Amino acid sequence: MISSNVARVGRIDLMVRFFSFILKNSWRNRRRTFLTVASIGASLCLLGVMMALYAALYHSKPSAYQALRLMTRNRVSLTLPMPIYYGERIRQIAGVREVAASQWFGGAYKDSRDPKNFFARIAIDPEKILALRGEMSVPADQSRTFVSDRTACLVGRSLANRLNFKIGDRITLVGDIFPVNLDLTVRAIYDAPENDEVLYFHWKYLEESISLGRRSLAGTFAILVDSPESVARVAAAVDDTFHNAPVETKTESEQQFALSFLSFLGNLKAFLFSVSAAVTFTILLVSANTMAMSVRERVREVGILKTLGFTTREVLSVILGEAVVIALLGGVVGLLLASGLCHVVSQNAFGFDQIRRLAVGPAVSVMALALAAFVGLASSVVPAYAAARTPIVEAVRDSG
Repeated sequence: MISSNVARVGRIDLMVRFFSFILKNSWRNRRRTFLTVASIGASLCLLGVMMALYAALYHSKPSAYQALRLMTRNRVSLTLPMPIYYGERIRQIAGVREVAASQWFGGAYKDSRDPKNFFARIAIDPEKILALRGEMSVPADQSRTFVSDRTACLVGRSLANRLNFKIGDRITLVGDIFPVNLDLTVRAIYDAPENDEVLYFHWKYLEESISLGRRSLAGTFAILVDSPESVARVAAAVDDTFHNAPVETKTESEQQFALSFLSFLGNLKAFLFSVSAAVTFTILLVSANTMAMSVRERVREVGILKTLGFTTREVLSVILGEAVVIALLGGVVGLLLASGLCHVVSQNAFGFDQIRRLAVGPAVSVMALALAAFVGLASSVVPAYAAARTPIVEAVRDSG
């Protein structure tokens, strides 16, 4: 037992010295190592942002309140309206607790060329908005004033802070989708963990301001269901109700509905995958070129290591280990840069909550570091294998 323990301690000591040797060799050419780490870090930064963006858009979990909400729109296009009476028929479906018509107003606030002036402007029934969005918190006196004043508007806390809105302020929205200008007064400010950059105003105020031909039409219907288990059934029931109707519907979760706005940009998934593939290919080329140059300069060293008793496998492990260490160091630098960039983007993502949740999470970090290690191995395995199999005499002669 004593001899086995001594042997185990000896193996551990050998592994520590072997790893220390790999770390020292990684910094033998500091300029090349620094440039390689910087190039891999820049590439992994871009790749990390792409991966974080994909995770935020397509894999983030909805909140408990979001999980109970559905959005119904025109099946053909989000820009086409639906009859307002659809709301009463939706209300009769089992599992529906509340439903309200809503209409995206669009328009412009002050200078539309300034991105800070962009925010969602939605007409809705003021008496239903708090029931539909249970996460919203509004002081009771402000809530009553908002409901009673036809020209009142309700704004989110983040939006109010960003544009310096205060209770009693007048806001003028210049219409584009609807050719009318709306004069609104801030009567209430709500707090919410998300979606707090929206301005809500009275549905009836919009109806009274537009022509008769555009009244009694809804852009969307917001639906609150009684339980998460009812979501899929209610969504299917809504669309079945209006199947083969003059205006068919498409009902989806609130999160999916938000992502539908990105469809106007094209196939975002394909774009993210294409950029990620291009970045990975670039990292491989940079690392492969660097490792090939490094190995060519160390043929004599390989011969000396073999003379000292290093086996072909050990020489191969040293060279591969150096490549992985450098690649992982570049991966760490890239992730730090990506985290900072994601933070900046998330703080300036006006009106899109998925982007506001943009962050380099544990899953993205593990995937990025695993990819960095793979790049280090893949880029060095061919030159490392060739160098490790070089005979001692040939290695010394070629380097001389």
